[in-house]
Amino acid sequence: MAKVTSETDSPPRIREGGAVREVLDRIGDKWSLLVIGTLRAGPLRFGELEQAIAGISQRMLTLTLKHLVEDGLVARTAYAEVPPRVEYEVTELGRSLVPLVMALAGWAMAHHEQINANRSAQAARRR
Repeated sequence: MAKVTSETDSPPRIREGGAVREVLDRIGDKWSLLVIGTLRAGPLRFGELEQAIAGISQRMLTLTLKHLVEDGLVARTAYAEVPPRVEYEVTELGRSLVPLVMALAGWAMAHHEQINANRSAQAARRR
């Protein structure tokens, strides 16, 4: 006879990885984690962020900040000054992500040589 279980007997299922995929798609892109990591020390203006993140284009920084603000990970504050001043900073939700970002960055720095060596070895085997 089949056992009938209630919803409380097992952890809730995420339909086809929906929630996890949705969040990872957003923060796992090429720039989001770098922006959050850069803002961890305090608020920065757009130009300061652009200078601090090597290789990011103005367009990509604009889009990344827009998405991070929409998700509540970064706050945008516009000051009524002449000329106008806008600053970006990590929110409380974004700060909860910072230790994970820094741990991932530390892991990447500690293992990038090994990963590159593995890639080179695989490429050599294919030749």
